[in-house]
Amino acid sequence: MSLVNYVTRARLGFGTLSALAEELALAGIARPLIVTDRGVAAAGLLDRLRAALPAGMEAAVFDGVRQNPREAEVRAAAAAYRAHGADGLLGLGGGSPLDLAKAVAVAATHPDGPLAPYAVIEGGLSRITAAAAPVVAVPTTAGTGSEVSRGALIVLDDGRKVSIGSPHLIPRAAILDPDLTLGLPPLLTAGTGMDALTHCVETYLSPRDNPVADAVALDGLSRAWRHLDRAVRDGGDREARREMMLASMMGALAFQKGLGAVHALSHPLGGLEEPSLHHGTLNAVLLPAVIRFNAPACADRVARIGGAIGVVGGAAAVATAIADLSARIGLPPTLGAMGVPEAALPGIAAAAMKDHHHLTNPRTATEAEYRAILAESL
Repeated sequence: MSLVNYVTRARLGFGTLSALAEELALAGIARPLIVTDRGVAAAGLLDRLRAALPAGMEAAVFDGVRQNPREAEVRAAAAAYRAHGADGLLGLGGGSPLDLAKAVAVAATHPDGPLAPYAVIEGGLSRITAAAAPVVAVPTTAGTGSEVSRGALIVLDDGRKVSIGSPHLIPRAAILDPDLTLGLPPLLTAGTGMDALTHCVETYLSPRDNPVADAVALDGLSRAWRHLDRAVRDGGDREARREMMLASMMGALAFQKGLGAVHALSHPLGGLEEPSLHHGTLNAVLLPAVIRFNAPACADRVARIGGAIGVVGGAAAVATAIADLSARIGLPPTLGAMGVPEAALPGIAAAAMKDHHHLTNPRTATEAEYRAILAESL
């Protein structure tokens, strides 16, 4: 049986931030907690969001989100939600603020306690109820697609980076305004863009049957491949920015089908306290080695990925082309260049075996094979 479920309301286009008041009203949000980070605020995007709020709306702000958000930040934001008497969340930023907003939607409305019981890997899907607070998401990067997905990646108090996920956490509306991404720094554009590209690749390679997701993923991949380099080189390229925002959304719409070994590995790497590692950049570094590993189990699909990006020659050629793209847009070539110590690799491989995306990789990996992929990427 295939499960095909596309229910997210999304507005895409330049100037769509002007629809914020309407979307908040449709979501039933009158006293939002805005969840963002200090970088987004410093860039002036928080002020632009405030200007789009309905006249007289009282909104509180939590801007303490950092890269790879942690459970302690969820608790702090949930306390701010309750103190404000909020009735919904407005996420503004990249994947970290949007994910934190969704986690707060659970923490502020469900029984107090650790987040672990709400993790997908702990059976949390059935524990998150319709009591979850409504969320409206306004992305300012084109990468995670969190604005249309049901999951929130959070580093728990025990150090595990897990997905808190449920259909009840899909934002009531996503406002995808490419205006908010104009001028995004090149390195952040590159890392987030490779996150979107990886979502499309891994979703397409997942063995689950979802033809609609496959079609969306291939189209998103083609858009990202044709426009990421342009977006990195020229932060004001309006067409490239729109196409990358669309590719990001499409990757997330498709990954309900499941991801794979890249994410099984990048999640525990992202849970490291030091160094703090950018998720999309990790995906870019790991993807070539994972494609080579997976090829024996899905050579036909890897070939169709090659077709979507104009590459012939099988898995080796596709993996090389992806690594070359990462190099062209300025991303580090290896985990070592990102500061990952070799001593951390055994623990990362062990943790990958417990990540839920391990289950949807097209070729089942052993812990030793995960260590080999990490060593190849080091």
